[in-house]
Amino acid sequence: MNKKLLAVITSTAIVLSVSTTSTAFADNEKGEKRMSSMLSGLVSNGTITQSQADAIIKAAEGMRAASKSIKDANRTALDSVITSTLGISLDTLTSRLKAGETLSSIAGDKKSALITALVAEINKQIDAALAAGKITADQATAQKGKSVQRVTNMVNNVRGFGKKANRPGVLPKPTSASSTSFKTA
Repeated sequence: MNKKLLAVITSTAIVLSVSTTSTAFADNEKGEKRMSSMLSGLVSNGTITQSQADAIIKAAEGMRAASKSIKDANRTALDSVITSTLGISLDTLTSRLKAGETLSSIAGDKKSALITALVAEINKQIDAALAAGKITADQATAQKGKSVQRVTNMVNNVRGFGKKANRPGVLPKPTSASSTSFKTA
C-alpha cells in the first residue's frame, strides 16, 4: 500500500521544476542502453572517438547524480512545508496517508493554507531552476501559471503508481529519501 501513496510531492516538484528533464533519457536502464548503443554507433562511424563517448557517459552520470540530489532536496522541502503547515509529524502524515486519507482530509480547515504554502514552495523551486539555467523565463512563467491548479489537484486527489509505474515516461518510484511522495490525479 505504501507504494500506492508515494507520488504527489515528487511529481509536482519534478514536473514543475523540470530539473530532471535533461537527464530523463539516461535515467533508466533502457535509456542507458540506448545511449550506449547510440554512442557506440557514432564511435564505429568515426563521428566521435571512444574517449568522447566515455566523456559523454561520465557527464550524463554526473547530471543524473546532481538531478537526484535536487529531487531529494525538493522532496524534503515539500515534506517540511506540509508537516509545518499542518502541525503534524512526518510519521503521522505518512500513516494517515497509508490509511487512505488525502492531504485535503488531513488538512481539514488548513487546506487553503496548505495549498498556499505548497504553491509558494513550488514557485521557489521554479525560481531556483530558472536561476540555475535549467529553464527559461517563459517556461518559469508558464509553470508558475499552472502551479495553483496542480497543487490543488495534488492536495485533493491522491493516486498511487498502479500499473503505470513500469511504463517509459512515468516517474520512477521514489527512494526512501521521502516517505510522503505522491502522484497527482
